Amino acid sequence: MIAIRMTRHGAKKRPFFHIVVADSRSPRDGRFIEKLGTYNPLLPRDHAQRLTLDKERIAHWLKVGAQPSDRVAKFLSQAELMKPRERRDQTKKPLPRAKAQERMKAEAAAAAAAAPAPEAAAT
Repeated sequence: MIAIRMTRHGAKKRPFFHIVVADSRSPRDGRFIEKLGTYNPLLPRDHAQRLTLDKERIAHWLKVGAQPSDRVAKFLSQAELMKPRERRDQTKKPLPRAKAQERMKAEAAAAAAAAPAPEAAAT
């Protein structure tokens, strides 16, 4: 499978990325087919050189069937080269478990039953 992804360059703690087309089996910073752009996260968001893309070549590779990584897909959707991907559901690990949710529902129902209804008190 062909992937459009980023390769990391730059010094330690000074990241700089190239956006490339590569075989998905090749290493992250290894062999690639073609360089399509750059991304410099250290520049301000509104800086012109923060993200550069070769839109014609990206459109070609998307037609051929290359699959962008999640971050590159976000960049391409911002540049209006593809539709934005749907957000994935977050993990449910921090949520209370089933028994705790039942307990919370029971407490809420008990609190609602104990509190007098304001309409009934007014009549």
